[in-house]
Amino acid sequence: MYNKRLLLLGITVIGSGWMYPTKVNYSSQNQCLTDTERIAANNSLPHVDNSSTATTLSQELFMAAYVGSSNGVRLNPKALNFIQDYLQDNWEDLQNVRATGRPYFNLIESVLVQYNLPKQLKYLAVIESNLKPTAVSRVGAKGPWQLMPQTARELGLKVNHNIDERKNYYKSTRAAAAYLRDLYNELGDWLLVIAAYNTGTVNVYRAIHRSGSRNFWDLEKYLPAESRSHVKKFIGTQYMFEGQGSVTTLTREEATQQLSGSAMYVFHRDLTAQELTRARTEQVSGKYQSAVIAKYTLMDMPTFQRYNPNFDKVMASTNNSYDLKLPADKMDLFLASKYDILRESAQLIGDGDSTEGTRLAVNK
Repeated sequence: MYNKRLLLLGITVIGSGWMYPTKVNYSSQNQCLTDTERIAANNSLPHVDNSSTATTLSQELFMAAYVGSSNGVRLNPKALNFIQDYLQDNWEDLQNVRATGRPYFNLIESVLVQYNLPKQLKYLAVIESNLKPTAVSRVGAKGPWQLMPQTARELGLKVNHNIDERKNYYKSTRAAAAYLRDLYNELGDWLLVIAAYNTGTVNVYRAIHRSGSRNFWDLEKYLPAESRSHVKKFIGTQYMFEGQGSVTTLTREEATQQLSGSAMYVFHRDLTAQELTRARTEQVSGKYQSAVIAKYTLMDMPTFQRYNPNFDKVMASTNNSYDLKLPADKMDLFLASKYDILRESAQLIGDGDSTEGTRLAVNK
């Protein structure tokens, strides 16, 4: 059956993208949002062109697994069959979420940005609750993020006979973001984070111990069936909405191999919400050195490292591309002296690049 599936998918591959319907009634959804939440939901939700069918998406998934998506991210072939079946079986429900979910997604994204988390984590709320604030599980988890009462209280939410802030979209999203940030700081791998969100860190560490590996695809058989399915549902949902994966659909090892080096470090930035709002980002590649950038931008090294953790380590790797983040005024200084910074950085590490080679690197 598996080989037959591959043959059929391999014969015809149709390119497509994904798009929200142009005419959507959000009135019923907006009734569930407070005024503050509606304001936070004003930003437009990114989407790609054209429409898709379940069959076309299945073909796209095959290509993503064996060729890769346009952004360089590949779907692990071990997930292919499960995700194809999951999307086929849940296509209508996911399309309903697509049609009514824009205000919710925009609100969630605004919070994730404040916590310096990948925006794609919004799809976790889809598989948890279909974005429904009134969702309740058989074990008592509640709200769009399906938080258990004790977990919610530990995250600062009020849960008692009179009030349950797990159903408050803004507050519960902030709590879930804090929880996801803490899980990533502990586990350092987004697939393990999604698994731990479902089953707890104890079961994840048990699976790591029993498998002798921190790679999800090696340890998944030691996780509860619901948890390993949860991870694959999350991956599949992201592919359905975006047509490609991201750092959140990859193991740490896969991300290191497939993405720029900075993708593994940017989530360790220790910045306040105000600092994030006032910062600017510029992708850089080449022989840049943190000490030289700090000197030209008049920053002390601890501050530069808070904005750009592991900068020198990433730039010294084979994937030496980094999303440099600086306060807006410091970024102006960097861009004004970019040529001199790169030249001095090259001299500092003694690579002997020619002026012409340095000029070309600056223009990348």
